[in-house]
Amino acid sequence: MSGKKLFLGLLAAVLLVAVPPFLGLGWQNALTNVLIAALFATAFNLLMGQGGMLSFGHAAYYGIGAFAVLHLMRAVEGGLPFPTALLPLAGGLAGLVAGLGAGYFATLRTGVYFALVTLALAELPHALAPHWEGVFGGESGLSSMRMPSMGLDFGSSLQVYYVALGWTVVCVALLYAYTRTPFGRLTLALRDNEQRVRFMGFDAHAAKTLVFGVSAMMTGIAGGLLALSSETANYNIFSSHVSAQVVLHVFVGGSGLFFGPVIGATVLTLFSFLASEMTRAWLLYQGIIFTLIMLYAPTGIAGVVQAHIAARHRLPWGRLAGPYAVAAIGGLLAAAGTVFVVQMAEHVFSQTYRAAAAQGRWGDVALFGLTWAPHNPATWLAPLAVFALGIVILRRVRAPIARLWHGGEDEADTAASQPAHGAA
Repeated sequence: MSGKKLFLGLLAAVLLVAVPPFLGLGWQNALTNVLIAALFATAFNLLMGQGGMLSFGHAAYYGIGAFAVLHLMRAVEGGLPFPTALLPLAGGLAGLVAGLGAGYFATLRTGVYFALVTLALAELPHALAPHWEGVFGGESGLSSMRMPSMGLDFGSSLQVYYVALGWTVVCVALLYAYTRTPFGRLTLALRDNEQRVRFMGFDAHAAKTLVFGVSAMMTGIAGGLLALSSETANYNIFSSHVSAQVVLHVFVGGSGLFFGPVIGATVLTLFSFLASEMTRAWLLYQGIIFTLIMLYAPTGIAGVVQAHIAARHRLPWGRLAGPYAVAAIGGLLAAAGTVFVVQMAEHVFSQTYRAAAAQGRWGDVALFGLTWAPHNPATWLAPLAVFALGIVILRRVRAPIARLWHGGEDEADTAASQPAHGAA
């Protein structure tokens, strides 16, 4: 590891340990959720990004890990001597067993059929949980309490945060070490050319099942951390929304890089924490972000950052600064127009406003510190014009940025200077 990377790693570790005590309860809970989401996404990416197996049902192992920990927590409440900080081990063990069983069948197929099998397997616990009270607590789910252990009462969010931090750092480090082992190389080979792996004499099905099991084990630990943090879980944890969310985190962050899912989970979890306080349309905004990244930056946030780092010595940063600033202005204008229209639509289509409108009271809407008349066409045309202006700016600045990235202007400048030198 280079000195710069070691410095950045130590800086991140110091910030993660030293800053949370100075934050409020809400931010401490949000950071705990970020850590859990980061571990979940990294575990999922072992299967999808490195193994080439896109699962649409990883919520099953997340939920199984959570319920396993809740059962152990209830046993600890009953007097079983078990350290509270080690409770996520139960989630990892349950996830491993379930993952090996489900992975054996799912990895009999590849591609779309593999994804559909994982989706079908995940629907089993989602359908069973509301009716199986002995295991999943029925529709209301299970709940328990964190018990004092090892001199700590585990009553504060800060203590839970540090437990989640420890587990996340250890598990992500283990997953990173996994990629450096011969079996980690074999996992990459399974993604790139499974047929060649078979020709080399390896049992591809057994290897894929083991990769599935390891991914499910780490996912179970993440689910166990969620149960330890929230002290409750119900059948909704098995829903397809949870499976879709981790796919979103991985692709937004970038599945091609090891720490890409961590970045995606961090960005989107913090976005949901902040945006959900301001608007009920935050899921729509999240979907827009995902769509834009898939259209214009399919390698994800980490891929864009890595491309800039890799090209840092050849890029003309001085000439790029201007087009980048113009692109930022265009992006802000397009975002401002979009947000205005969405928020206005949210107000206009709300039950309260529609009930008032049914009585003939078409009142103005307060938005961004001003009042707006929804029945006035200018209220809608003005933000649409701002949005269109932003799009035009982005389209106009795209070509100059591409030329600078590919050195087109350097070649043009050289070609233009050659006749002058020849004439001299």
